[in-house]
Amino acid sequence: MKINIFIPKDKSLPIEGKTGNDLSFKDKCIMDYIDKIVEISTKRGIEKCLSDGRKYLDYVTKKLDINPIQAVLFSHFMEKSDSGSIRIGEIAETIKCSKVKILKYMNECEELEKRKLIRCSRGDCITYRVPRNVCDSLRKNNEFMPEKLDNLSISKFFVILERIFDEKCNSELTYEAMTIEIKDLINLNMHLQFCKKIMSYNLFEEDLILLICFCHLFANNDDDNIGTHDIKFLYDEKFIYSDVKADLIHGQHGLIKSKFISYTNNDGFVNSDSWKLSDMAKKELLSELIEKHNYQKNLILFDKIKPKKMFYNAKETEAIGKLNSLLQEDNFHKIQDRLDGKGMRKGFACLFSGAPGTGKTETAWQIARETKRNVMMVDIAETKSMWYGESEKRIKEIFDTYRTAVENSELAPILLFNEADAVIGKRKEFNSSSRTVDQTENTIQNIILQEMETLSGILIATTNLTQNMDSAFERRFLYKITFDKPSVESRKGIWNSLLPDLPDDKASELSHKFELSGGQIENIARKLEVDAIINGSELCMDTLVQYCKDEIQNGLNTGKKIGLGE
Repeated sequence: MKINIFIPKDKSLPIEGKTGNDLSFKDKCIMDYIDKIVEISTKRGIEKCLSDGRKYLDYVTKKLDINPIQAVLFSHFMEKSDSGSIRIGEIAETIKCSKVKILKYMNECEELEKRKLIRCSRGDCITYRVPRNVCDSLRKNNEFMPEKLDNLSISKFFVILERIFDEKCNSELTYEAMTIEIKDLINLNMHLQFCKKIMSYNLFEEDLILLICFCHLFANNDDDNIGTHDIKFLYDEKFIYSDVKADLIHGQHGLIKSKFISYTNNDGFVNSDSWKLSDMAKKELLSELIEKHNYQKNLILFDKIKPKKMFYNAKETEAIGKLNSLLQEDNFHKIQDRLDGKGMRKGFACLFSGAPGTGKTETAWQIARETKRNVMMVDIAETKSMWYGESEKRIKEIFDTYRTAVENSELAPILLFNEADAVIGKRKEFNSSSRTVDQTENTIQNIILQEMETLSGILIATTNLTQNMDSAFERRFLYKITFDKPSVESRKGIWNSLLPDLPDDKASELSHKFELSGGQIENIARKLEVDAIINGSELCMDTLVQYCKDEIQNGLNTGKKIGLGE
């Protein structure tokens, strides 16, 4: 009689007939398999491991997309990963393989190197190391994937470039291997202006690598004083380095003749022993990177904006709440996609208008903070230059820089035109007696109008006057919010917020008696703080009343209300 015996699957069943202390395949992580491969190959040698350790090798080969021999070698590299210089001879002894025989496995090591699983240092003797990112990935039982090198931003491109040069400097790459990596990096990122431009020069390979090195030294190290010692690491053979050095010193090098690099100057004297990337090369090759640095310098980070409680009338509260909601990233992204899909302008241009001190500018800051958007602040006064043509150039640079910021930011920042009255007013008619300054202002306005048409981010402009605004601008502002003087209730809230020690009935009295803006009330509160510091004065109602009268009188004398927090 034939008897079938059913044995249930049990995760605790041992593997290879070992004790129950062994983990099942399901419970093991890749480090456990690597450990078993090391154990078997150390005891029985690499040849026996290829047969006896097949189930462990199968897992590692699939996980890392390598072959069984590479899996054995890599397991031993991992075993010695705490060392930054692993010799292949050490592994040969461990896996019971003659040093002559292991030479046939050197091709496998090169494949592991191409997979970025190990790095090779070719100094006086060949040594290997396992990169930290590989160790960290496998320790967490994640599938190791070589770093993505295509479609990089210009900043990330130069980070990778710096790493390649560092590895060459540390003798982890030959000149040939470095050249291959750099050219592959460029070919994968031909969307970058740097890559397109530098390849368009059709330079000899040696000149191409040297020029890229100069770009790296300037972009990553801000180095404009490059000596021969700074480029010596590039060359494996001393005689090649000597030839390059001599050509540079005597001005015979192709990069000097082509004006890609130039001698440095010291107190007006040319220094023939040091060089720099020429201004022409910087402009042609590094404009993307310089623009990125410029936009980063101009950004005010949202988490640096101090929170401030704002008080509005009911109408402004509703409008600001709606705008705040629209600019939350999830909503903003959906709206832009929908507008873009229908062929409509997807930029958000918003106008905040109202009397001075009603909270226009501060509202823009608080919206930026609450929506986690950085701010690029534009000082209109700085854009108006006495030199013809300079103002137009500055306005164009502002929008170019902002466009770069939008492209390189996770969330589109806010472009804030504060006190924009000077640039959004009615355009002037031209005639024979038109002043040059009028023509310049019209040109500036035309540039801004054109940029608003193609805006892909968020522009907020604040203005005290709307009655003088050109109709072309009015059409281009998607959202317009008018900030009226605060109501009695809002003024009371502002008094209570800025002067918490002020009795409630006194706050109510001041609110009814004086029609002040939020900026004017803040001015008064600041004066009281100064009094307290200088004179040790306590809160006094008579003083408060007098300061209110002064604030109103000053506003009447100047023709405009004076205050902070526009």
